[in-house]
Amino acid sequence: MAKRTLFSVFLIVVITLFISTNVMAIPAFARRYKLSCNTCHAPFPKLKPYGDEFAGNGFIIKEQEKQRDYITAGDDLLWLNKDFPIAARFDAYAMYDEDKKVEKDLQIPWGLKLLSGGTLYKNIGYYFYFYMSERGEIAGIEDAYIHFDNVFNSNLDIMVGQFQTSDPLMKRELRLTFEDYMIYKQKIGLSSTTLTYDRGIIFAYGIEKTGTDFVGMVVNGNGKDDAGDDKKFDDDNFKNFGVRISQAIGEFLSVGGFYYQGKQGQFFQDKSSELLWMFKGYEQENEMSYIGPDLKTSAGPVEVTFQYLIRRDTNPFYMYETPVSKTETKGIVTEIVYSPLKDKSRFYFTGLYNKIDSDITAYNYETATLSGTYLIARNLRLMAEYTRDLEYDLNRFTIGLVSGF
Repeated sequence: MAKRTLFSVFLIVVITLFISTNVMAIPAFARRYKLSCNTCHAPFPKLKPYGDEFAGNGFIIKEQEKQRDYITAGDDLLWLNKDFPIAARFDAYAMYDEDKKVEKDLQIPWGLKLLSGGTLYKNIGYYFYFYMSERGEIAGIEDAYIHFDNVFNSNLDIMVGQFQTSDPLMKRELRLTFEDYMIYKQKIGLSSTTLTYDRGIIFAYGIEKTGTDFVGMVVNGNGKDDAGDDKKFDDDNFKNFGVRISQAIGEFLSVGGFYYQGKQGQFFQDKSSELLWMFKGYEQENEMSYIGPDLKTSAGPVEVTFQYLIRRDTNPFYMYETPVSKTETKGIVTEIVYSPLKDKSRFYFTGLYNKIDSDITAYNYETATLSGTYLIARNLRLMAEYTRDLEYDLNRFTIGLVSGF
């Protein structure tokens, strides 16, 4: 009976796809430059090549930057926006998740955030957003950085702030599916290191003639947890390092390789459990690394992205002395996006495959997702998604609205 009710709701929403009318609203960057959202996104939040270039320039369209748009007060070193750019994103979902404690759930809103970005000074941009509500809680600041473009009049860009270390690979914030890119966010053992949000510095350099891009990063390695009692943002004395090299092959193919290495320490000061009493007063260390290739190709209306990563941990449970629990975790993400009319489409279809195969079987994960998107307006999209959990033979149906204004 519940499944029939869910199917009826799903059918009503699908029919609504064909009778919905346009609603006009323009987010911050579109307002600033008086451009359609379609200039950078197809569909939002997924970026087109021009959107990638716009972001890479520090959210600035240089040929449209005019002094009259800023307050300089006669000071050549001052370039304030006359209007402070701000936008909002609202995500809402209705979900049926088989064999969960609550199978039918209205996650409305699933997320609500305020965003701002734009010019700080010549060749300097900024971007941040504040999650006022993420899954019912205040998540606070996630992306927040200052972007220095073309440093020393070269092709070197520098970003300073908080970002996702997976951004040079596949940007989680720009995906069209509710289902995530799981290998990037999977924690192993007691380690807090993932390829999601962290604080640090990114260096990016591109060689236009050969189509080669280099990205290097230095980060704390412990995520974006709150600062500790001593007000330090890092919880140990180690820093993590990452590098990615990407090479364009022709106009429609690029291949890359990613390597990330770091170390994390955990100091057991308190008798937090019977299991950990023997470690009291000792700092244990875990060395971890990620390595793997990625590929992106497009042919007409089809775009394919593939990621393979191997994560190795030497001591993810921070065991004292012996035994040291070395662990290897392999992950695959494959995404296919079909845009029947390319960037003129209002319908989009996405297929996503996730697989995690770990020495710790509790982390094994395998899903296949099929998602459909319909643009009600350029900044309002309706999505319907089915995910099959291949590890446990379960189903999840999701219907959602995603909007930016």
